[in-house]
Amino acid sequence: MPTTKVYIVFYSLYGHVEDMARKIQEGANGVDGVEATLWQVPETLPDGVLEKMKAPDKPHDVPEIRPEQLVEADGFLFGFPSRFGVMAAQFKAFFDATHELWATQALAGKPAGIFWSTGFHGGGQELTALTAVTQLAHHGMIFVPIGYTFGSGMFEMNEVKGGSSYGAGTYAADGSRQPTELELQQAFYQGKYVAEFTKKLKPRPLPAQ
Repeated sequence: MPTTKVYIVFYSLYGHVEDMARKIQEGANGVDGVEATLWQVPETLPDGVLEKMKAPDKPHDVPEIRPEQLVEADGFLFGFPSRFGVMAAQFKAFFDATHELWATQALAGKPAGIFWSTGFHGGGQELTALTAVTQLAHHGMIFVPIGYTFGSGMFEMNEVKGGSSYGAGTYAADGSRQPTELELQQAFYQGKYVAEFTKKLKPRPLPAQ
């Protein structure tokens, strides 16, 4: 059986989205026949600005992705911090660079999930996902929400939890808060869910004549 390739493409400034991405990769790789790979989009801020923002180094074990490499994948999970209810400018710049893929609709029909990080409750936990869907729609990709299939974790009221029926999410607060175990469980589940969905949609080769 051919391998189903899932690309987990993310931008992370302070590491919160990266932590979610790694958990998503674990979940996706737990699906038989799926190969999930981590990729990061290029940084657009100068080193001097990043230093003043006290941003940590980018992960050295995650390569940067070029837009044309997206065609190699069967499905995606895109992750980013929220900026005023929309994806971070770095990730938007990456999508802006996919014009040639849009012109040929090279990504049409490929499933994609979304995950994110926001600062606080009003920071766009659902709005960030909604505004990101426009990018998928123009490429003809299939948005894969998790709905309420995560189960009881979706109804947790005794602790702060990011995420929604649109996908996994976390709160960073002032940057000091890290993803909780429940948020990471939802990320793991989303990786598995989208990977299984992608595997079902992947065209099977015709038998030899």
